[in-house]
Amino acid sequence: MPLDIQCFAAKNSASHHRDYDSLTSGWAELCVRYLPIYPNQSIWRHSRESLPSDPEQGWKLHVSATVLSAIPIMQRVAPFLTRRKVLYKAPLSLDEVAKLNAGIFYGYSQVGKVLTIYPQSTAEACLLAKELHKLTKGMMAPSVPFDLKYRPASCVHYRYGAFKALEKEGDNGDRVYFIRDPDGDAIPDQRESASIPVWVNDPFLPKRAQTRANSTETLIQTRFKAFRALAQRGKGGVYLALDLGVTPGRPCILKEGRKHGEVDWHGRDGCWRIKHEERVMTALSKAGIDVPQIYSSFHAEDNYYLATEFVEGENLEEYLIRRKRRLVTSAAIKRSFELSALISRVHAAGWVWRDCKPRNIIVTRTGLRPLDFEGACPANQPDPTPWGTFPYLAPEATAEFRGRSQLPEDLYALGVVIYLLLSGRTPDNPSSVPLIKSRRNIPRSLAELVRELLHSNPRRRPRAATVARRLALILGRLNQRNHQGTRPIRRARTANRGSGRKSS
Repeated sequence: MPLDIQCFAAKNSASHHRDYDSLTSGWAELCVRYLPIYPNQSIWRHSRESLPSDPEQGWKLHVSATVLSAIPIMQRVAPFLTRRKVLYKAPLSLDEVAKLNAGIFYGYSQVGKVLTIYPQSTAEACLLAKELHKLTKGMMAPSVPFDLKYRPASCVHYRYGAFKALEKEGDNGDRVYFIRDPDGDAIPDQRESASIPVWVNDPFLPKRAQTRANSTETLIQTRFKAFRALAQRGKGGVYLALDLGVTPGRPCILKEGRKHGEVDWHGRDGCWRIKHEERVMTALSKAGIDVPQIYSSFHAEDNYYLATEFVEGENLEEYLIRRKRRLVTSAAIKRSFELSALISRVHAAGWVWRDCKPRNIIVTRTGLRPLDFEGACPANQPDPTPWGTFPYLAPEATAEFRGRSQLPEDLYALGVVIYLLLSGRTPDNPSSVPLIKSRRNIPRSLAELVRELLHSNPRRRPRAATVARRLALILGRLNQRNHQGTRPIRRARTANRGSGRKSS
């Protein structure tokens, strides 16, 4: 099954932005000026070498930023930190900033940790946090998971943890970071928890307590109760939740779009993505396409949430795994026809899906239902940001964008899914698809259709409606041939039975 890496990848996405070169060169100049130390094979640059007198652990500060706010934030804080000779680090490129904020390349806990500052003492941590908050006030930045926020809407976050790489081998053989308790014993450094060691007092607690007192209840506390995280990354999470707004309560999917989360080079964050998906799903539903029903949408703590129907069934990937990844030919063609007809309706409604893959297709008792339209775009308004998942991503999707139609990208993904349904795997070399050799008795017309869908030239790919018609014809001929092939056998058996009765 495919590696599930969404191709919004920083470098590919950035290359389509007109200011990419100036932004990346500007960040590089700041790193050379303020962060001269760069260890080999590290994504980090440091303000100075670590000294023996530097503490092993303490209150660590993080100043978060997006790819668009990283330069102005660095311009404001770096001179201040350098004058005080504070040890701090930042990623060596804006591409690495984008990868950190995605939460899927270096781990979800690293989201937002663009500048990491190592104060010498608790007193200095408080002083630095106060000044850094003033310097970055009003700047755009994501929240840092598992850190505590210095003030509401602040770029400054903090946590208590290790400054130096104190490691030991864990029970499963992995290297585990740790800190020391007052007795000098090593305990795990909980990097995926907002908890504070019991022997440490939080010097920032009074301001945080004020923040909690001023908070108000949202639908997260009153109506929707999330009980399982299905996905978690920089732009937001996807949760299985219970909707208590109806009687009896019903399961639902709760999608979260984080403010300033995973901001792309065009300024679109997680909130924008979820609002956009809501618009797409509303339009598709009005066009008669069986997308999940929208139950509610709302803001909570600056984030945006979309609650939708939990679609009963299993996704196409799970469906294939349960059947050992390959269907009988007629069943594979039937599913291929259903999918091509579905994509045809999406295109007729004026949209390009841009994320057609088995995980986004639910097999239900009544047919196939599509999920996940964050990356969808109007057919007549192409989106310059690459979107999709390898290996369902068309070869032109990551090429330089020049206003081309992205509708053929759906057709390529359709071809890969059909190939998977027939052969049990995705094609290794789409330019020369040996589908006819991967399974006996595949109709040549079907192999040719898949070859056309996977053509490197987007203009050579047949439209989804054409694919559906051709698949219907292929399935009809196959059923007719199978029916004709069985009839003589049944007649022969009937004749033998009849002659046996007469002879007795």
